[in-house]
Amino acid sequence: MEYKPIRTKKVYEEVAESLIDRIKKGTLTSGDKLDSVEQLAKSFEVGRPAIREALSGLRTMGIVEMRQGEGTYVRTFDASKFTLPVTTAFLMKQEDVKELYEMRKILEVGAAGLAAKHHQVEDLLPIQNALDKMKNTKGDDELAEIADLDFHLAIAKATHNQMLIYLMSSVSEMMAETIRETRRLLLYSEGRSEVLFDEHTLIFNAIKRRRPEQAEQYMYDHLAVVEELLFKHIE
Repeated sequence: MEYKPIRTKKVYEEVAESLIDRIKKGTLTSGDKLDSVEQLAKSFEVGRPAIREALSGLRTMGIVEMRQGEGTYVRTFDASKFTLPVTTAFLMKQEDVKELYEMRKILEVGAAGLAAKHHQVEDLLPIQNALDKMKNTKGDDELAEIADLDFHLAIAKATHNQMLIYLMSSVSEMMAETIRETRRLLLYSEGRSEVLFDEHTLIFNAIKRRRPEQAEQYMYDHLAVVEELLFKHIE
């Protein structure tokens, strides 16, 4: 039996979760101005750095906006649909995203090209199945996230390059968590469900038709677009 290590929440994560809970319950509503950093620190009985980190994370998640010279305000959004976990969202800092997508471009762009060259007919089925699941999730975000990861891992397996498959598998957990959070953040903010599906379809069709250069270009474009949108949220 495998066990996952228990992770202790950091102070700023607890502060952020408390603020989100108040927004969900209606104690704080869209347009409300939050107390100053100093006042929040006193109310939560924590240091001001923890408050600043919490507010920075909430800004990243699109929950609050900071108006220069005025303060921090709750943004307009449907709190009942908000499901983005706080703990992972706080990891979405600029440098983390930059390194992650540099790594994904190196591995996955090449994987798409190799899959187009070396796939067997039976390798296409898992990719197609993941694409079908992505299309027919009927609003189930969790299924869409799983299908998204399955799509990318199936492409790696279609390369028949054991070293590449191993490397992709070794970072699959990090990819899974990142795909989960990026999909929720982007779909929540941009309504990009159909666009994401179309991007994946272009990649699959290029692989199926054995067009490696196209497959690489579509994969690069897909990752670059997602990266660009993410940076808009975390800058």
